[in-house]
Amino acid sequence: MEVLTNLMVVKRNGKKVDFDGNKIALAIKKGFENISVLNEPMEDGTVYTEKDVNKVYMGVMKKIEKDYKKEEKIKIEDIQDLIELELNKQGYEKVCESFAEYRERRAKSREMFFDDKKRHKFLKTLEGLGLKSANEDDTKRENANIDGDSAMGTMLQYGSTVSKEFAKAYLMKKRFADAHDSGDIHIHDMDFLAMGTTTCMQIELDRLFKKGFSTGHGHLRTPNDILSYSALAAIAIQSNQNDQHGGQSIPAFDYYMAPGVLKTFKKQFKQHIYDYLDYQDLLSFVNFDKAVKEIDKLTNIEFDINIFESVYKDSKEIKRLFEKSYEKALQKTDRTTYQAMEAFIHNLNTMHSRAGAQVPFSSINFGTDTSACGRMVIKNFLLATEAGLGKGETPIFPVSIFKVKEGVNYNKEDPNYDLFRLACKTSAKRLFPNFSFLDAPFNIPFYKKGEPKTEVGYMGCRTRVMTDVTDPNNETTGGRGNLSFTSINLPRIAIKHGICLKERDKADMKGFYAELGNMMELVRDQLLERFEIQCNKRVYNFPFLLSQGVWTDGDKLKPTDRLRKILKHGSLTIGFIGLAETLTALIGKHHGESEEAQKLGLEIIGFMRNKANEFAEKYNLNFTLIATPAEGLSGRFVNIDKAIYGKIKGVTDKNYYTNSFHIPVSYHISIKDKIEKEAPYHALTNGGHISYIELDGDTVTNVNAFESVIRIMKEAGIGYGAINHPVDRDPVCGYVGVIKDVCPGCGRHEFESVPLEEIKSLECNC
Repeated sequence: MEVLTNLMVVKRNGKKVDFDGNKIALAIKKGFENISVLNEPMEDGTVYTEKDVNKVYMGVMKKIEKDYKKEEKIKIEDIQDLIELELNKQGYEKVCESFAEYRERRAKSREMFFDDKKRHKFLKTLEGLGLKSANEDDTKRENANIDGDSAMGTMLQYGSTVSKEFAKAYLMKKRFADAHDSGDIHIHDMDFLAMGTTTCMQIELDRLFKKGFSTGHGHLRTPNDILSYSALAAIAIQSNQNDQHGGQSIPAFDYYMAPGVLKTFKKQFKQHIYDYLDYQDLLSFVNFDKAVKEIDKLTNIEFDINIFESVYKDSKEIKRLFEKSYEKALQKTDRTTYQAMEAFIHNLNTMHSRAGAQVPFSSINFGTDTSACGRMVIKNFLLATEAGLGKGETPIFPVSIFKVKEGVNYNKEDPNYDLFRLACKTSAKRLFPNFSFLDAPFNIPFYKKGEPKTEVGYMGCRTRVMTDVTDPNNETTGGRGNLSFTSINLPRIAIKHGICLKERDKADMKGFYAELGNMMELVRDQLLERFEIQCNKRVYNFPFLLSQGVWTDGDKLKPTDRLRKILKHGSLTIGFIGLAETLTALIGKHHGESEEAQKLGLEIIGFMRNKANEFAEKYNLNFTLIATPAEGLSGRFVNIDKAIYGKIKGVTDKNYYTNSFHIPVSYHISIKDKIEKEAPYHALTNGGHISYIELDGDTVTNVNAFESVIRIMKEAGIGYGAINHPVDRDPVCGYVGVIKDVCPGCGRHEFESVPLEEIKSLECNC
């Protein structure tokens, strides 16, 4: 084949460059790699190799040599046309389709990134990020967990802004980008799409603690006391946050920390025995080495001191010293455990991830370990939460979740009932913990007594991962997480087909379900496209999440392995928002106002769940339905819809759509009725859910009432619930909590005025 030395390639900007066949070969190779990894079988068994790439390349080069032998130039678009023609000619239709879509995305990206005069469209946006404060530019407040005014926070926003447009232009089909931009759907965390990160993780700490772990900057040994256990737990959360775009959760915190309590107790017990015997000059009368060996055999901190009878023999004096040593060791272990829990909370509210601009979004689940060690962890974590941070502030992280279970902590005769009561008291003051319910009809089938891995754990935000269609033996919470989720603008579909625009007297439910079904299929396809991007990443892209085995079996792969075989155990989740506005748009009332609306609401969400189940069965992947956390999305959807349809009473007349399936907070309804109406939706949203109750007044003084609300939640069969109530903030010292006449933080009395400059200095931009 002749080398086309005289041929020039005309680029899109008019610039001419020398013809280079290697670039054509590379473009063809990328076309194949867009749909398959070379030399690895696809789902239908097809295997593409370098021979396929070379075969197409040779065909294209022969065509160019024949048609352009006497030409001086060729346009780059003509070369791409020849590649498509050759792919089709040789029977690579799927590769050709992928290549054509890639060309279209590149063309779209040029429109996104540049105007008609080739000027960057981003310059204005980037100017706002770089030169304005968070209270002047909404973009800098997009993530409440990031300080948008800090240097690293601004840098992250730069990256996020460009990354989103890159993802829309280069990485996703045009119909997905258009659906997102138009407000039909919301692709969550789109700025992380190119990186292929997964959303969230339930971290099994016992797996990390067993052999120690590496953060990439040095190996951490197996911890040997409760202080080290809590420190390494915080480090694990921080390290994993850098490999994911969502949150980090620990599914059985009390079980994972309990061995640290036992190790601490053993150290203290040995030390106190030695000190007392040495002080009384009795060491020579005791086989201390034998005592140490007996202590090393202990499996709990509660035991009969007579197990050391062979050590102290008939000496009542030495037995008394052993008993005293035990009491002191127990007291010291309890104090140390409190310090460890206090340090854990302080760490998670101060330690940074993502280049120092963000604290990790962390959650912990606990409450069911009935061992003395586990109970000590639970008690002291709750006490440390109740005490607050350094100035008495309410800690935001970790979002703590107390797991409620009959026979464990729910009834007064249960071994951990006192801790359930303490959890209620703590939450009444600090808003946390929230409460999950293992006896819920959709959680209890997984539960096996004495096996904490079978206890459903939640992320603080509500995400739930349990069922695994790819492996029924892997139906556990730990070592897995959500891969990605996308939410549907449910009210918009209802506006089109309901009575709210007064275009019809009765809702067109046939049209509504047809459009909703189509939208779910679009989201399914978008999630699958994103899943392919994630699967084509390699182990070395996620040095902690995978190399350290945080995601189950990640440490069994080679650094260059791709990820499908393990990521398939995660969940692909379809979300929704604004059921209340959806029902109002359809029939004029929401589910809090009408039994007819409640019936229709359950029918709609049931339809969505059935579709998700169909997708899971068809693709053998964990498609689930989530009751989307509203956050900024609720405002984004309603603002777009308001611009299209105007203000519609009960639908677009607020600045937000109501969170998921919740009854609007402005609607007056009893606590019991609200919980009972929302409870059936928990069973349908297997990807995650939460119900909130808003209480007035100081709940600290009425823990019985607080507990009764939690009991209503449990008996109604919800999976995850929280109680919100008024929390004061002192304008001078920043103390957050219940403030009566005197601020616990600074001692300021209620009647004392606050200097104007101090108020201004504490103004919040959120």
